[in-house]
Amino acid sequence: MLKSYHTEDLVEAGVDEAGRGCLAGPVVAASVILPKDYHHPILNDSKQLSKKQRELLREEIKRDAISWAIAEVSHTVIDEINILNASFLAMHKAIGKLKTKPELLLIDGNRFKPYKKTSHYCIVEGDAKYLSIAAASVLAKTYRDDLMVKLASKFPVYDWENNMGYGTPKHREAIFQNGLSPFHRLSFKLDKSGFDSQLNLF
Repeated sequence: MLKSYHTEDLVEAGVDEAGRGCLAGPVVAASVILPKDYHHPILNDSKQLSKKQRELLREEIKRDAISWAIAEVSHTVIDEINILNASFLAMHKAIGKLKTKPELLLIDGNRFKPYKKTSHYCIVEGDAKYLSIAAASVLAKTYRDDLMVKLASKFPVYDWENNMGYGTPKHREAIFQNGLSPFHRLSFKLDKSGFDSQLNLF
């Protein structure tokens, strides 16, 4: 069962991102502040949920959260500052959009660039441990999935409606056959054996 909070007496925001390992599209982050007594029977890491479950949870999270926010950083900015920094920037933007100021940030993963003077705690696989991070993962993924499906209607050859910009064999083959779209990230290496994506990860 996922935990409702890390520290009982602080206002906590769970923060997570989606699309970090993609070959196309933006990276999206979400931040969510849930009530301390919040529980949910199926809320979990978005990757462990079906699309139908994520869609249902998205509306429930928005309804039940004390505050929530979503932000994105474009593929062009990713190429300028690298994917790691772009992920941090998306998280910062999402935190900054919260209507309630958090006192502690619960960050999914093991690295984070401090946000102003707000304390943070990095948690590996945090989206499978804390409800607020799981909620953020759901909001980030559903928002980004919707965006990639819309882009897929303009660039159907890349199969984004199914791969969401990740480097599946079909997506990679489409790049070899058709070249890059205006929404592909340029900060990955394309060679005959495949992709070494996100060269500027660190």
